[in-house]
Amino acid sequence: MGWIRSSAADLGTAALLAVAAVAGSAVADEVGRPSVPMGTWGHVLVVIAALGLAARRRRPLVTLTTAAVCTGVYLALGYAYGPVILVLMIAVYSAARHAPPRAFAWCAAATSALLLVHLLTSDRALGWLGVVPTAAWVAVPGALGHSLRLRHQADRRARAEAIRQGLSDERLRVAQEVHDVVGHGLAAIKMQADVALHVMSRRPEQARVALEAISRSSGQALGELRTTLAVVRHADGDDHAPAAGLGRLDDLRGRMADAGVTVRVDTTGTRSGAVPPQVDLAGYRIVQESLTNVLRHGRCERADVTVRYTADSVTITVVNPITGMPAPGTGTGISGMRARVEALGGDFAAGPVARRFEVRARLPTGGGT
Repeated sequence: MGWIRSSAADLGTAALLAVAAVAGSAVADEVGRPSVPMGTWGHVLVVIAALGLAARRRRPLVTLTTAAVCTGVYLALGYAYGPVILVLMIAVYSAARHAPPRAFAWCAAATSALLLVHLLTSDRALGWLGVVPTAAWVAVPGALGHSLRLRHQADRRARAEAIRQGLSDERLRVAQEVHDVVGHGLAAIKMQADVALHVMSRRPEQARVALEAISRSSGQALGELRTTLAVVRHADGDDHAPAAGLGRLDDLRGRMADAGVTVRVDTTGTRSGAVPPQVDLAGYRIVQESLTNVLRHGRCERADVTVRYTADSVTITVVNPITGMPAPGTGTGISGMRARVEALGGDFAAGPVARRFEVRARLPTGGGT
């Protein structure tokens, strides 16, 4: 009920301002000694104008109209300049800040015209020289309120754009996660299915082994996919499918072995402290995608994975021999890995090196000084 609290605050402020304006008007009358002494009607007009500010957020144009009429009549009667002008300026500012610009422009023009009447009907020393300061009572707070309105709208659009960009980035991240999980699982399953089809007629027992490997690979891939989607939904993950990370490379090596690719994992250095979760996940996905590319394009049966920990980074290298001409790639695996690494401020390289295909990624962990 935020609007109730803001309305109560505006009402309290208006009441205090009304009391202060009445007292201030008495002082202005004593100091200014106008031709028309301050009377009951002058106090009534000041109080009505000030109390009208209670609706300055909800009904800004009504507030401005009330203040303009009260101030115009107050000045036309010849009372001394006083706090009623401040009340009017607050009403003008509020209308410029909260009312539609076109409606405010018409009300501001009418207010200016109404205020100029007192220069003709009362005995003022300034006469027509008072046109400029009278116009300033409307122009200055109106310009301030309008500029703050534009700034607020710009800030709101910027926040909305940031939210949209965040949602877009999140969708892209989820798509990359699903691509890595599903792509690796399907590549392993295809390899095992090809083996089963090849040996089914001659060695049925070997086909059974391949089919069991397919079952395991599909179950693991589905479990990892559920975990990924659970994290995206901010839900608790499945205890049987822990979050992906460099600590699960042995599981990845087992799946690759079922697909017929021998993977050797070598870890050097000491994993001191906690590796940031985003770095841990990115490292795992880089190894996973690299090994998936081995299944798809490498045409070889082994790969070497090296994970080297230092005080401020993790360096991952995945190498596999190139046998013959690699199958041309049409996916986004390497570009996706590069985007992951660069988003974390790391370095990435991938390409053939001396009859081998090498993927190298350095991920900063923030552990250095």
